[in-house]
Amino acid sequence: MDSNYVKIYTGNTIIVQLIRQRLQDIGINPIIKDETESGRLAGFGTTLPGQPEVYVHESELDKAVRIVEAVRGEMEANN
Repeated sequence: MDSNYVKIYTGNTIIVQLIRQRLQDIGINPIIKDETESGRLAGFGTTLPGQPEVYVHESELDKAVRIVEAVRGEMEANN
């Protein structure tokens, strides 16, 4: 992966998908790295689901981190 990308979140798939949507809504195209899905598509099953990771370009880091914090705050408020 390009070294100009920074991991901003690792967690459950539902939150990762919400973060991805919110980032895309403001024009940021994140990279989602999901080892579990990659393994499944390649034919390797896994009993332990992985933790997908969200990466963004370092030039978009400040805006992206604010989105992650907002989403995490919403998720905690709903629990």
